[in-house]
Amino acid sequence: MAATGMVPADAAPFTLKRVTGTVAEGAAKLGKELGATAVEAVLANANRRAVRRGAAGALGSMRPRPLDWYAFDEKDNDTVDWYPQGLTCGADSGNAGVPVFVASWYFKPKPPVPERGVRVTFLSPVTLRYQHALLVEAKPDGSYGPINIHAGGVAWYEDLLYVADTTRGLRVFDMNRIYDLRTAQKDLGDPERIGRSGGRFHAFGYRYVLPQTDCWRLAASGPLFSFAAIDRTLSPHALVSGEYVENAPIGRVARWNLDADGTLSDSGGVAAARDAFQLAQPKIQGAVSARGKWYLSQAGGPSANGRLVVDTDGTGVVRPFPIGPEDLTVQGDQLWSVTEFKDKRVIFGVSL
Repeated sequence: MAATGMVPADAAPFTLKRVTGTVAEGAAKLGKELGATAVEAVLANANRRAVRRGAAGALGSMRPRPLDWYAFDEKDNDTVDWYPQGLTCGADSGNAGVPVFVASWYFKPKPPVPERGVRVTFLSPVTLRYQHALLVEAKPDGSYGPINIHAGGVAWYEDLLYVADTTRGLRVFDMNRIYDLRTAQKDLGDPERIGRSGGRFHAFGYRYVLPQTDCWRLAASGPLFSFAAIDRTLSPHALVSGEYVENAPIGRVARWNLDADGTLSDSGGVAAARDAFQLAQPKIQGAVSARGKWYLSQAGGPSANGRLVVDTDGTGVVRPFPIGPEDLTVQGDQLWSVTEFKDKRVIFGVSL
């Protein structure tokens, strides 16, 4: 089944400015009291177990089925409070040290439950164990709180985790600053609170927090940042982001060059996009380029299968996909995504 292909677009609207503000100072202050831990240690202490080839309802009518998939445990699959959105992996980083997927979830509270922001999940495809960590924004005085964004996409390059902030740009988190509350206290604090209180640390019951360390904001309003990915097949490597749009005018995608230290290539704190493209389909939830092709995940709703659109030089071909596909990442010869809907939440992989 053919689909109209992507065409080049003006990249200028996707220009980003580096606006670090006080977040790096706040993260450093918090780090003086909470010890940093490595991704390997987070996985070693993982307190949840995924189910290989579980939650098969996520696949719907998809044929052939994915090459492999991992379902979150029953509690995470059943919750109506948290929804998975973004996905990246150790292969994106190139510096992870262990096989790992990292998924972002946004909180959808029902009053009077307070906002809890965004969490990320570190999942080992080797042990099937996984652990959540809470993203936070810290202030120079050492206080911290949740980050209330949709987090529709994540992209991990070197030591930096980029998180899509829909109307603003990209928030940045340093994977060397995953902080463990148990380095400062025996328990995990009050599961209903976040921040510092009475000499103790709280993170809604989570053991690990990951504070924001940097930010890239749009130089002018306009584009949306609905997903994120890494293309390591380009030279230099590139970060990808783009827009989810329900109907016409259809969204766009853009790419930015990455420096060897993980940051966006910039001139005086300004990062111009290397290129941009007009999408040919609405409801694109994730996009990544690899080996000269574009891969786009398209939503079909909570009970209908999504689609994978593969675009080569402006010609699009549609492939089957599960229900509720979101962000995309590449690991070896496989394309991976995560699905969002209740009881249908899996991380799955298909051939490129």
